Amino acid sequence: MSSLVINDLSCQRGYNQLFSNLSFQVNVGEVLHITGTNGSGKTSLLKILAGVSAREHGEISWNQHSVKSEEYRQEVFYLGHQAALSGELSSLENLEFLSALNKSTDQQQLIQALGDIGLKGYKDEYCANLSAGQKRRVILAGLFVSKAKIWLLDEPFTALDPTGVKIVESRIEKHCNNGGLCLFTTHQDSALANQRVLAL
Repeated sequence: MSSLVINDLSCQRGYNQLFSNLSFQVNVGEVLHITGTNGSGKTSLLKILAGVSAREHGEISWNQHSVKSEEYRQEVFYLGHQAALSGELSSLENLEFLSALNKSTDQQQLIQALGDIGLKGYKDEYCANLSAGQKRRVILAGLFVSKAKIWLLDEPFTALDPTGVKIVESRIEKHCNNGGLCLFTTHQDSALANQRVLAL
């Protein structure tokens, strides 16, 4: 069975030791809800697993491929809690840019993804004109075109209304049922199935 394996992971930021000797495994089909107080290292952990931040110590692998390998990075979809959008681009143009690493640039597929996340008819709208929730949905539309197995989602439900939360939860469940896995943080309640909790 494919799995994400973390062994003896440690992270320090400045003089603060956020976590140490952290070991766990997430198998395909599973959802791991990472909890903890502000500053406990939830975002830092996801960034380390995504390969965008350095770890102090420990090993990370996906099917025995190291976090630094191309095989690992091709299987990672990382969603930060900041909206990485350009207000000067349309919803569709932003999604085209965000999905380029997935090698999925079929425009109709991207337009469908915007519709699936609740933005039907907004493809040509400049992101500067969108609400906070709509901007969040543009980024989350990437979930509908991502082919990566490992989803690392930092506060995916931020700025979403209850309908938006249900759409995202349904997409995560579909992803895990189709052979993927998901690690996420949130300060909101979540009804995701197959959910385990990792407290930092």
